[in-house]
Amino acid sequence: MTDFVATKARFHLPKGVIYLDGNSLGPLPEGAMHRAQQTIESEWGEMLIRAWNLAGWMDQPRRVGDKIVPLIGAEPGTVVMGDTLSIKMYQALAAALAMRPDRKIVLSDTGNFPTDLYMANGLIDSLARGHVLKTVAPEAVEDAIDESVAALMLTHIDYGSGRVHDMARLTEKAHAAGALAIWDLAHSAGATPVDLAGCRADFAAGCTYKYLNGGPGAPAFIYVRPDHIDKAQPALSGWLGHEAPFDFALDYCPARGIERMRVGTPPVVQLSILEAALEIWDGIDMASLRARSIELTELFIREVEARCPMLALATPRDPAMRGSQVSFRFEHGYAAMQALIARGVIGDFRAPDRMRFGIAPLYIDEGDVRRAVDILARVLADRAWDGPEYRRREAVT
Repeated sequence: MTDFVATKARFHLPKGVIYLDGNSLGPLPEGAMHRAQQTIESEWGEMLIRAWNLAGWMDQPRRVGDKIVPLIGAEPGTVVMGDTLSIKMYQALAAALAMRPDRKIVLSDTGNFPTDLYMANGLIDSLARGHVLKTVAPEAVEDAIDESVAALMLTHIDYGSGRVHDMARLTEKAHAAGALAIWDLAHSAGATPVDLAGCRADFAAGCTYKYLNGGPGAPAFIYVRPDHIDKAQPALSGWLGHEAPFDFALDYCPARGIERMRVGTPPVVQLSILEAALEIWDGIDMASLRARSIELTELFIREVEARCPMLALATPRDPAMRGSQVSFRFEHGYAAMQALIARGVIGDFRAPDRMRFGIAPLYIDEGDVRRAVDILARVLADRAWDGPEYRRREAVT
């Protein structure tokens, strides 16, 4: 069993703050600042360019990717780090479409994170080969999978509602129709058990600054199923995805293995911080984490519904159908969230009316949940949100 009291002690959590926004940006892990300082002072400062070899900078994307492998149920050697989630989804979709040249439909859903849809449309426009992005309601995805679909591209856990797609069933349905399955794990990695290998997912990508606590701007990862790796064509044929980058050949030849999905120079300082953050996951039992997540989200829903009747649950009530976040709808959700944040409970808001609360068991416990609901209930009962200072929209909500 995982000792969540011990894991909570490994995070810097500001005094007087209950942090329920780890589904957007995880808190600072113990050791991350020291690791960043070490990278800057001892490696960059003292080794200079020699650190690419002496400090292992060149191997970081693969080494850190190997640390993410067990958190997403992947096979060894199938994950590499770099760039952003948008770039990695672009790479995955481009490779998938090249593997299904006779098909033109990219199937997604209306609950998908918009940037995935933006990247898909951008790729489709640049290819100019008649591809079409088809979006249906999340509940209609399974029935929309047919022999015209080249790639099924879904976010496993919905960013707004926390709704969970059945990865195994939908991947199996896609394969039965001859399509490939691509999964965005932004709200899954570190939040719930994932079994990419068991589901035989074709491609996946995810960010590391949410539940993996890699910090703002932390690099993304990409997964490619082992039997696809040496067939997957890198649409972004960058220098460090070349089989021999320091030969400086003018013609591109992709590396063998997952290294071919690298693009440009890795963000060394950010990867070092992420590597330190991932040490917290050593020995974490994902089944225990999931069980604790369900306990805490159930408690949060039960208490909010009993004490805040003006809020409407926007997250599936069945715990098997939701991730590690809870969303409630409220007409004045943005202002109410700002008032809540001003009182030390940090969540966030997603248009048009959703108040989101991330429940990360590594550092959130039952006491945090109960205190957060106490403050939320007072904010709503007193209409504390009804002031101009809470209605002013900031750049990030």
